[in-house]
Amino acid sequence: MTRKFAKDPAALAARFPKDFTWGVATAAYQIEGATRTDGRGPSIWDAFSNMPGRVFEGHNGDIACDHYNRWESDLDLIAELGMDAYRFSIAWPRILPQGRGTVNEKGLDFYDRLIDGMVARGIKVFPTLYHWDLPLALAGYGGWTDRDTAEAFAEYSAIVVKRLGDRMDALATFNEPWCSTYLSHWIGKHAPGERSADAALAAVHVTNLAHGLGVQAARAERTNIQMGIVLNAQSIFPASDSPEDLAAAERSFQFHNGVFFGPICDGAYDAELEAALGDRLRLQSGDMETINQPLDWWGFNYYFPAVVKNDPKAENVLTGIGAMGSFEANADAASDFLRIQALPATRSNVRTDIGWEIRADGISHLLRQVYARYDNLPPVYITENGACFNMGPDDTGAVDDTPRLNYIADHLDELVGSIAEGIPLKGYFAWSLMDNFEWAEGYKMRFGLVHVDYDTQARTIKNSGHWYSDVARAHRAACSEAAE
Repeated sequence: MTRKFAKDPAALAARFPKDFTWGVATAAYQIEGATRTDGRGPSIWDAFSNMPGRVFEGHNGDIACDHYNRWESDLDLIAELGMDAYRFSIAWPRILPQGRGTVNEKGLDFYDRLIDGMVARGIKVFPTLYHWDLPLALAGYGGWTDRDTAEAFAEYSAIVVKRLGDRMDALATFNEPWCSTYLSHWIGKHAPGERSADAALAAVHVTNLAHGLGVQAARAERTNIQMGIVLNAQSIFPASDSPEDLAAAERSFQFHNGVFFGPICDGAYDAELEAALGDRLRLQSGDMETINQPLDWWGFNYYFPAVVKNDPKAENVLTGIGAMGSFEANADAASDFLRIQALPATRSNVRTDIGWEIRADGISHLLRQVYARYDNLPPVYITENGACFNMGPDDTGAVDDTPRLNYIADHLDELVGSIAEGIPLKGYFAWSLMDNFEWAEGYKMRFGLVHVDYDTQARTIKNSGHWYSDVARAHRAACSEAAE
């Protein structure tokens, strides 16, 4: 149920710490377009999008929101909304068209201009190095299942930080590695569309290794750069308090979350998971020390929760779990470890237009859980949170997306409680600044605070965007008054 007091922007803003950061988020392939412009090489998403049957109605990112050509007006829009910060991703194939080797200076020039534009407008710079657009050339060698890709990522990280790192406020290595490993290599819903549990588990470890190498490479260029990673950690509830269901929830946590948190925070995979699946992770000597780099922050992306119960048969071990919608993956290699069944609903049947259940307490549940588990976990930003509602402009030109406003308000209300409990939460980035290419869903699903007419590229701030802007501005005003 929506909390009415959470809707008042000034009242809500006043409940957050004075140093709290308000921002919006996007990703390169989802908004930039210009996929064949100024030397950019092809990515796995260019290939995947153009394969029949992979993306809704054959949509692709060739034009997207045309941000590559409209970046100045888009930054003006972010400034108009009163945002403190902008989270975006850098397209690896713009910088290194073949993944390694010759640097495309025009690609670096684009991000140079973009970051300079943010600095000029007083917008903090929160880039992500990898948001799923692997250079296609690297996929030919195995992509994230091949250890050489981790070395290539480190080279790419160093190039970016050397040129752009002086103006970065916080840099993430990866966005949602769960998606670029499990969803992409096992479930097959995302590029490269593979359906192999062994490949997915290999990709998990290579990605973790790449994260560690990337942090090392970035800090070798700039020792004071603020490094982090963005995880779409699964907020998993047991179906009951029975020992069997509690154990099933723990196994699910380790499989979906622990495979990233464990190596990054503690330098180790869960012992039971490694005993069951370690050969598929393909660990080598020294890997865990490389992965276990101290971080300055981490990002949590949350949309909806999962509920699991014990199931010895485990015929569909991944049904409905994940941050990218409904799907099924056969039990395969992990069935003996997981032995779970994911249930389709938790407390309500209230869902967004993409079919994801709304449960705001899932965001605080996960934060409480991970800070109790991992002593070395740094401060956190909510780096994505938002809702898909597909309403467009009415006869007056306004976009009344009250359900999205309610969604964000309820989640912010939960986060106030998390801060009160001692969670070191530093900021919130709404997903997304604008409607965009929503991966396998194409342009069918809309998450933006700003409506995009894809025929004209006209931008219209939705009611939720105006409300969120009011929250950020009220917070800034309250902080200014307190400082006087």
